[in-house]
Formats: sequence, C-alpha cells, structure tokens
Amino acid sequence: MRHVALWRGINVGKAKRLAMADLKALLAELGATNVATLLNSGNAVFDTKKKLTADRIRAAVLDKLGVDAAVILKTADEWAAIAAEQPIAEADDPSRLLVTITADAATLQAAAGIATQGDERFVVTAHAAYLWCAHGILESKAGAALLKKLGEAGTTRNWATVEKLNALARG
Repeated sequence: MRHVALWRGINVGKAKRLAMADLKALLAELGATNVATLLNSGNAVFDTKKKLTADRIRAAVLDKLGVDAAVILKTADEWAAIAAEQPIAEADDPSRLLVTITADAATLQAAAGIATQGDERFVVTAHAAYLWCAHGILESKAGAALLKKLGEAGTTRNWATVEKLNALARG
C-alpha cells in the first residue's frame, strides 16, 4: 500500500533537524520500499506490504535519529481525496493556500471554529481543512490560531506541496 507521511515541525529554524537521506534510510529499515522524499521539510512517500504506523515511525525516528516529531500518515487514496476536494475557488496562489492534515476526522472537525478576517476563507472537509490566506500565510491570524489549536495533532502544507505529494503518491 502507498502512503504519504508528514512530519510536524522538522527543519524549521535550528530545532528538530532531520536529513531526508537519513529519513529515507530509516523508512527502508522499517520495511518501506520505493521511498521518496519531497523538499527538506518532512514529507515522504513510500510503499509497504506490512502495516507501518505513525507511532512506530515516530518512535524509530526518535530512537535512531534523535528527533521527536509527530508523524501523520495517510494512504495515497486519502491524499488523492485531499488534493481533489480543494473547495476554495478564489485560491489562485498555491503559496497562500494552507492545507491542514490531521490523523483523524474528530481532530479535524475540532478546528472548524477558526475565525477568519477580511478576505480569508476557512473550509473544513472530511479529509482536510483549507485556509485561503489572501495576504500571505505569515500575515494570517487564522493560520496562527489554527496551528496553536491543533498542536501536535495536525500539520500544514501549502497547496503546491500538496499537489507535488499527490503526484509522487500516484507515480
């Protein structure tokens, strides 16, 4: 089965540094095949024959690489749904569309109350939450509130990264 794994908060600033080559090697040790990473921010796509859980991956990364970071694991089909259902028509700049991914639907639904301002839009679907930051992600108060509310239970990627991961997961 093909999977997409997302690490939360790695390689941002000086904390939680994780080399993608080390991550690829570790996933292979855990039984993953066809491992590919995207960018240097904790995105991996791989195949498995046996069940490989996010908790097992997180524990192995801590044990072998010394980095403790939450991992969210989605199947390629789940990822395809995230990419297909983007509901914000006016989102015309992939760098300003923030997609929130959580491990479970209940956590995702808990984020539904995030307030937006001005021309921002926030939509929660069955698979992800989408935040259109019309003036940029760094300027978005809703984006900051969303990350604070989710803590380790969720992670975000911009739309360009979502599409690149979808292409890797399909390939």
